[in-house]
Amino acid sequence: MAAPRMASWTYAEEFITPAEVVEQATLRGEGLGCTPVPSSVGATLRLLAAAVAARHVVEIGTGAGASGLWLLEGMSPDGVLTTIDAEPAHQRAARQAYAAAGVPPQRTRVIGGDAAQVLPRLTDGAYDMVLVDADKDAYPVYVEQAVRLLRSGGVLAVDNMLWQDQVADPAARDETTVTLRDLGKQLREDERLLPCLLPAGDGLFAAVRR
Repeated sequence: MAAPRMASWTYAEEFITPAEVVEQATLRGEGLGCTPVPSSVGATLRLLAAAVAARHVVEIGTGAGASGLWLLEGMSPDGVLTTIDAEPAHQRAARQAYAAAGVPPQRTRVIGGDAAQVLPRLTDGAYDMVLVDADKDAYPVYVEQAVRLLRSGGVLAVDNMLWQDQVADPAARDETTVTLRDLGKQLREDERLLPCLLPAGDGLFAAVRR
């Protein structure tokens, strides 16, 4: 990438300054070994949630709650975030982040467990937005469930879809890269979706459910 374009990309990545509670959640997440979304991705998630006036959102991969805070800020004031994570430490950190942000307890539903087992218990077509940001090798399973959960006009968001600049490199053939590359192509051709791939953070795929 030419230097001027790289400068513009860096400028865009840092254009939105996260709230202090988000920065605190980000630091806790880094301490736990999970990678919180950067502000460019968080701001995009907030925008997407606000654009559909989201009241019912599912997040696959809670982390330390940073992405959840971005989503909640964009959601309707009475919206409920259902977030799923298998790690108890992540769940505790997320609850701490929500409390620090003054989010009423009834606005979050933190579910512990394997998302592949939890998601089938959620209702078809009942959600305005689904974010997938968890175990990359399980993305195909999570995404298929996410599409099922979305109402018509709902938004699918899938993080890390450029995967450390590896997806765009045909020579990169490790299992995770191939999984995400193939998934992106599959979603691009999925007639149920109106897709795009945004170069925010590590790559954010977004689509509207037809």
